[in-house]
Amino acid sequence: MSAQPAKRITDIGPPHYEKFLPPIIKKNYGKWLYHERIAPGVFVHVAESGDRVWTVRAGSPRLLSVQTLRQIAALADKYSGGHLRFTSRNNVEFLLDNPDNIEPLKRELQEMGFPVGGTNNAISNVVHTQGWVHCHSAATDASGIVKCVMDALYDHFTSESLPAKLRVALACCLNMCGAVHCSDIAILGVHRRPPKIHHDALRKMCEVPTLIASCPTGAIRPATVDGRQSVEVIEAQCMYCGNCYTVCPAMPLNNPDTDGLSIWVGGKVSNARTAPKFSKLAIPFLPNNPPRWPEVVDAVVNIVNVYAANARKYERMGEWIERIGWPRFFELTGIPFTRYHIDDFKHAGLTYARSTHIRM
Repeated sequence: MSAQPAKRITDIGPPHYEKFLPPIIKKNYGKWLYHERIAPGVFVHVAESGDRVWTVRAGSPRLLSVQTLRQIAALADKYSGGHLRFTSRNNVEFLLDNPDNIEPLKRELQEMGFPVGGTNNAISNVVHTQGWVHCHSAATDASGIVKCVMDALYDHFTSESLPAKLRVALACCLNMCGAVHCSDIAILGVHRRPPKIHHDALRKMCEVPTLIASCPTGAIRPATVDGRQSVEVIEAQCMYCGNCYTVCPAMPLNNPDTDGLSIWVGGKVSNARTAPKFSKLAIPFLPNNPPRWPEVVDAVVNIVNVYAANARKYERMGEWIERIGWPRFFELTGIPFTRYHIDDFKHAGLTYARSTHIRM
């Protein structure tokens, strides 16, 4: 009798998602008929079998402490059988099989400081990058600005009074780890000066060929400084991406005097009614003024208020702007039009009309 081969056990990759599905969702997987909105942040999914699952969505910070996670887990144990999920926009959703638990859960979430909402014609939570908390190339903070902006737009999260859903995103530098390229309103950190070169440190900790190769625009060239090998930066070719700093800490890009933020509008991922759109520049520069960033908050609130007062029902930000025209957008918002709004990128034409939508 031959010996049976030992069962191979590995820990490669995440566990299969089915292990974490609530029983009622696993039972009706792929057999859902429809869903209905009950209240801001609350909706129900109905399956072919007649089973129902109620979802309660609350906004939460992207960065959570262990203590807060334990509080959220305790609420899930108490009201939803231990089942919850985090959305891609950092909302937390509790999946309930008993509608009687909705109101008690909402009350406890409010007491903890987590607003319920972010569904339908509302501002959902802000998707954002790391900012000063972690990123080495950040031109601004992320969590701090998001907190300040959402404090000012709180009522648009807990109610559904906007013409359509409004997606806000923040990226702390031009690498855009967030969804700023396709959001209704995008806040983007910008560098305005090339990296500084610490020549003495560069010779000790960096490989010059690797450093030169890291630049996507060829802005870094070999140079001789004080009779020793180093590099120079051709400022006209620098796109402030921070790749060089990633491979060489002797070339920091951050500059507290010149770094700041820009505001972009009109992007979307959805292809409903109109084609997906890229965000376009609205405000080229705003200063970094922590801890509350008043200029940024005022700019975003102004755009939201003008959009809410003038857009038609179900009209996204970009659709509204295209209907009224960009000159009218700048007029209504009071944003000055400058030379920085003119797209002079030589390959810009390649980004136009890249959609299956056909207009006769």
